[in-house]
Amino acid sequence: MSLVINKNNNEKFIEILPVGEIDIYTSPAFKDDVLNIINEENKDIVINAEKLDYLDSTGLGVIMSILKAIKEKNLSIKMINVKASIYKLFDITGFNKIFDIEER
Repeated sequence: MSLVINKNNNEKFIEILPVGEIDIYTSPAFKDDVLNIINEENKDIVINAEKLDYLDSTGLGVIMSILKAIKEKNLSIKMINVKASIYKLFDITGFNKIFDIEER
């Protein structure tokens, strides 16, 4: 499966809506797109995972590198509408304790 990255520019934050899968094949493009958005917009990020079907360990690593980039700019990031199967990956790794996540 592929990944489409939609974004909505809000006054206070950028909402990123990944559609599909963030895996070993799609995570480099996801990382590049989100880091470009962060550098261009300099706003907080909300990742709306409502249409994110799958996240593997590579994708998790990319999300953590995005978190690091956000923190370096003194901005915030959170994930909303996270499916239970994806949240489980954050829970198992303990990343749910350092990442702001809202389950669905």
